[in-house]
Amino acid sequence: MIVLKRILVATDFSEPSANALAYGRDLARAYNATLHVLHVTDNMMLRYAPEVGFAVPEMQRDLDRAARCELDQLISADNIRDLRVVPALESATNAAAAIVAYAKAQLIDVIVVGTHGRGAMKQLLMGSVAERVVRTAPCPVLAVRAHEREFIAPDALTVATSA
Repeated sequence: MIVLKRILVATDFSEPSANALAYGRDLARAYNATLHVLHVTDNMMLRYAPEVGFAVPEMQRDLDRAARCELDQLISADNIRDLRVVPALESATNAAAAIVAYAKAQLIDVIVVGTHGRGAMKQLLMGSVAERVVRTAPCPVLAVRAHEREFIAPDALTVATSA
């Protein structure tokens, strides 16, 4: 029997991430699990401090503040009422490594990530956070595309055919 107590949805606020969050919410409801929703901001201090210097701390605060607002908007009042939701914001230069580190630290049972489903050439040139998470995660990873097929509940089919 599969037991999921802690589910992590990694979000970059894109359409695939929104679909991943829908899956994460449903899994959390089905397994009565805690839903962690993580966004990783780019760590400006480590990446750009030598070039920009003095403005970096303020830029980082603004970036983190904007990300926190978006993260808070993702978690609706219904989610707070119906689910145990843990919003999390991390800052790192490598989003995939930060997601995996969070999963290890929080003893996450499954990670749900969105993927853009890019072709091989774009994948080679741009890399993929989802692909790196799949390769390095300490637990199973569910990768959700932006345009998933629609799923229909089995009982909905019986209602439609009997009408």
